[in-house]
Amino acid sequence: MKTILVLCTGNSARSQMAQGYLQQFARGRADVYSAGTNPKGVNPLAVQVMAEDGVDLSSHTSDHVDKYVGKQFDYVITVCDNAREQCPVFPATAQRIHESFPDPDSLESFRLVRDQIREFSRQFINQKLL
Repeated sequence: MKTILVLCTGNSARSQMAQGYLQQFARGRADVYSAGTNPKGVNPLAVQVMAEDGVDLSSHTSDHVDKYVGKQFDYVITVCDNAREQCPVFPATAQRIHESFPDPDSLESFRLVRDQIREFSRQFINQKLL
């Protein structure tokens, strides 16, 4: 079983959406976590736009990256530039991947970013886990 950590600054939207899609597309072949360098709580608009696409984030929590220091990950994915710069050091076995998505600030932008993250997540799972 592969392990994946998705990092963002606030762990409120982009990393939460990526976690939701990666879990969905992995279909039990990976344990997926998300965290932030400065967690702010899960954004209700992220929950809303993901629900529109059949992914439930309502039970997700916004966690600090320190919660996972010392845990072994196969992949650490940063989804914003700030998180990449502040990302703690994980064991050398973790492959670090960076894909920056814009920080959404309106319902429309949340939907656009959601769609970008969905496509990235689908491609990632197809390339790394299939």
